[in-house]
Amino acid sequence: MNESKDFMELAIDLAEVNIIKQDGGPFGAVVVKDDVIVGKGSNHVTLNNDPTAHAEIEAIRDACKTLNTFNLEGCEIYASCEPCPMCLGAIYWSRIGKLYYGATKDDASKADFDDSFIYKEFELSKEQRSIPSVQLMRDKAIKVFQDWIDSENKIPY
Repeated sequence: MNESKDFMELAIDLAEVNIIKQDGGPFGAVVVKDDVIVGKGSNHVTLNNDPTAHAEIEAIRDACKTLNTFNLEGCEIYASCEPCPMCLGAIYWSRIGKLYYGATKDDASKADFDDSFIYKEFELSKEQRSIPSVQLMRDKAIKVFQDWIDSENKIPY
């Protein structure tokens, strides 16, 4: 078996074990750099009472801790399922170079993990979304960005 299949096999195994241990949903992920696993994660939403504790997020956090960086350039992620919008965003933010996934978002939907509502919300204008979005104190808020621009101690990311 090739390494890519081995890494995907581990991601799927993490999802399966998560069901057996009753630690969360049926999702697993691993982050790999130079053919070495640097991060692992399983869905721990219910275990941690944390709606952001998806397998991909947990694996990214683990990889960042292992590599002592917030930039995962040169890494790949293997996810047991096509990532939700939040996880896909985190994959982009972390600069992971390649995504492999097993099941599709439609497969997840059949198991009652349906993100179609969120995808549809993204397509709507802010005024049409189900969660009201109200802008407040823009002048004060944008001053923080100017402070960042002017700072000599910032760490760009």
